[in-house]
Amino acid sequence: MTLSCIAVDDEPLALGLVCAFIEKTPFLQLAGRYSSAVEALEGLLSGPPVNVVFLDIQMPDLTGLELARVLERSNRGAHTTRIVFTTAFDQFALDGFRVDALDYLLKPFNYEEFLRAASKARQYFDLVQRTEPVPAAQVLAAPNEIADDHLFLKVEYQLVRIAYNDILYIEGLKDYVKVYRQSEPDKPLLSLTSLKGLEEKLPANQFMRVHRSFIISLQRISAFTRNSVQIGSVVIPVSDQYKDVFGQFIARWL
Repeated sequence: MTLSCIAVDDEPLALGLVCAFIEKTPFLQLAGRYSSAVEALEGLLSGPPVNVVFLDIQMPDLTGLELARVLERSNRGAHTTRIVFTTAFDQFALDGFRVDALDYLLKPFNYEEFLRAASKARQYFDLVQRTEPVPAAQVLAAPNEIADDHLFLKVEYQLVRIAYNDILYIEGLKDYVKVYRQSEPDKPLLSLTSLKGLEEKLPANQFMRVHRSFIISLQRISAFTRNSVQIGSVVIPVSDQYKDVFGQFIARWL
């Protein structure tokens, strides 16, 4: 697919370079160039949808991070518009991750580095296109063909498909979660999301929250007491807040 792009930078040379890179890339289409984030915001809100914004961070009036937060809150920023930051300052990398940027290009960057970021954007939109919700008529016509056995989790700058039956347990770490998997138990996936948000996405008949910091896969329980759950060699505490619900569950096993 061809991605519609704009470039935003208050430095004319940097803006010209990004635009030249966009025009050089076969699967990108330059839809606009802006020397300020305010102008870019007006164009994004009033014009046709844009897939990718190549966005400088340090700009007067409205910074790139501020523009990214506006887009994140808007409906248009939910799926159709994604950010690739272009900046000379590496201290903004974590901020870029927090506003769900696809990538972070550190100036000066060459075309090879730009192309890697652009390819990451193409992979993201190809994945979104393949996993769009199935029309209701199709669901009614063939309900047995619709599988609901996985979720997609944002890990670094890509979406990773995780099968429910591969999850051992999930640990919450402030603004992040760690997902431990059967397939690679020593390589947990780290994602910038909340444990509560992830809990709402998981099927309640397969997963249970047993602690403010832990969600477990019920099918992976190898041993338990009223105060703890063992999954493999890992012992996870059951906090007082969740003991009643967990107790009702294990009562079925006794």
